Amino acid sequence: MNHRVKPEIKTRTEYSARNTTVALVSRLTAIIMGYLLRVVFTHTLSESYVGVNGLFIDIINVLSLSEMGIGTAITYALYRPIAQGDVEKQKSLMRLFQNFYRLVAVIVAAAGLALIPFMDVLIKDYENVPHLTLIYLLYLLNTICSYLLVYKKTLMDAHQLLYVGTFYQTLSWAVQDILKMAVLVIWHDFILFLLIGIVSTVVCNICISVSADKRYPFLRDRDALPLPKKEKKKIFADIRAMLMHKAGTVIVNNTDNLLLSAFVGLASVGSYSNYYLVIGSIRQLLNQVYQGITASVGNLGATEDEGHIRQVFEAATFVGQWMYGFSFICLFELLNPFVEISFGKQFLFSKEIVFVLCLNFFLNGMRNAAITFRDSMGLFWHDRYKAIVEAVLNLVISLLLVRQFGIMGVFLGTLFSMLITSCWVEPYVLYKHGFHSSCLPYFGRCLLYFAWIAVVWCVTDQICIRATAAMANIWGVFLLRFLFCMLVPNLMFGLLYFKTREFRYVMQKAWGLLHK
Repeated sequence: MNHRVKPEIKTRTEYSARNTTVALVSRLTAIIMGYLLRVVFTHTLSESYVGVNGLFIDIINVLSLSEMGIGTAITYALYRPIAQGDVEKQKSLMRLFQNFYRLVAVIVAAAGLALIPFMDVLIKDYENVPHLTLIYLLYLLNTICSYLLVYKKTLMDAHQLLYVGTFYQTLSWAVQDILKMAVLVIWHDFILFLLIGIVSTVVCNICISVSADKRYPFLRDRDALPLPKKEKKKIFADIRAMLMHKAGTVIVNNTDNLLLSAFVGLASVGSYSNYYLVIGSIRQLLNQVYQGITASVGNLGATEDEGHIRQVFEAATFVGQWMYGFSFICLFELLNPFVEISFGKQFLFSKEIVFVLCLNFFLNGMRNAAITFRDSMGLFWHDRYKAIVEAVLNLVISLLLVRQFGIMGVFLGTLFSMLITSCWVEPYVLYKHGFHSSCLPYFGRCLLYFAWIAVVWCVTDQICIRATAAMANIWGVFLLRFLFCMLVPNLMFGLLYFKTREFRYVMQKAWGLLHK
């Protein structure tokens, strides 16, 4: 019997607003706690441990490639049965998802154990870190535990209830970070530090699982019917496509530490990890805006026409260029003073390296709107090879440049590979296969956005340089630059865009939510 469920009473905009708000608060909490933990970590353990932490996180991310693609493909497959209230189809998909994740846990464990004999190759100064193998095994165990029961969170996310799982994750992060800081301050014990993370992961996943079971009792049913072969074949194809996308993304984003460790040394990994803590935290914070609307975009794609979807996409692109343009300016002006205050001068990069890091951040951010709509509309098959090409280019260019330019060469490899591939392929695929129209107007708007952001950045940079040129106190430099970064870019963006169609559309939606 094909059971039906009652339709949700909230609008997509309301769900998006709630998911985005909770996700932003969650990420902001995680950033603050993560920063405090990082400061304690840096000042209580040696530089080698700082480098090992960044390196092993990247290794684990690479190992987790076997999972990449499953979540996105299953979530996309869930949008239509959820919109139609088809419980039986949701049961079948979740049973398939559960089996996938069990297989992933086994694959990650096997691949992770196989890497142990090669630790001396991956780490240049291997002998400087005691108990390195045990530390690596604890990182691996935490990752394996993260696959337990977490597949149920995907169903809540697809039902536009992202905020539920986010609440449990935020509470878990806050508690574990407090306990970790206490362990580092009192005992300086890295092993106990890692054990706390494992326990926290397991407890959080159990809480999410219980919450999902209460909302969707059918998850406990044992009578889920197998999917038809045609549908299962389509899901497998989508998973393969997403695996290629995620593989490319992981190789591009998570091999920098591996290259730095192998060719420069662990000290450079420690310095980059400090910068990445800030850049990555801001990226994750802003990404919550798109994560919050993902399920609503999926529902939009299942129920609305292409013209409406395109209008929402253009508004999302507009919001993205403002967010990431503003953040690019702030990061460039504030990163070095912030790192010096938090971790010390010995961890500073040159301004040229900081510029490349910030530019990579901005370009990655500008891609988010196209990626969100592409994935939510199930278009990831069409540009699957792009990700592999980008990953290969990134490795080749980075290896060629790292020997001559050192740290800068690694980050330039990431920049060039992204410009050659993702920056134009992703929107091209979305417009061709999703909107069935030319993407040239989109690129024209992006070029105009980039030009205005460059102008705003130059004005802000000159004001910051002139205002702090005679200041010797690093706190004074940071605070004054922070003030100008908050005011100047946003005032200029407001003056530039307040008459545009996209600005009016976004403000109309925001005013409607506030009015309610």
